[in-house]
Amino acid sequence: MRIGELAKATGVTTRALRFYEEQGLLTAARSHNGYRHYDESAIERVANIRYLLDSGLTMEDIRPLGSCLQGDLPSRRLSSSAVALVDRRLAVLDERIEALTRARERLSSRAAAVRGGD
Repeated sequence: MRIGELAKATGVTTRALRFYEEQGLLTAARSHNGYRHYDESAIERVANIRYLLDSGLTMEDIRPLGSCLQGDLPSRRLSSSAVALVDRRLAVLDERIEALTRARERLSSRAAAVRGGD
């Protein structure tokens, strides 16, 4: 399938697909006229990249996992280095959640004070 077809099948822009290719996460065969051609497995690979990005990992985090992006990623057994990476990302997400919770509490408190006329 061509890049536009892959974009449509995955809900990802062609620009993002080209970026994934630049990052070494996605490969495409090239036709004689330079068009990119992807096989059906690219759909699952892109879905896994999106899953990891949506889970809070960065492209830098995902790049070393490139060879693990095929298959059902959520049920896949992780290497010890991948587990360490996930643990670090979870710690960062926990810190962000705590900071956002504190900010929400402050804002909520202030809004309640304004509503109450304080």
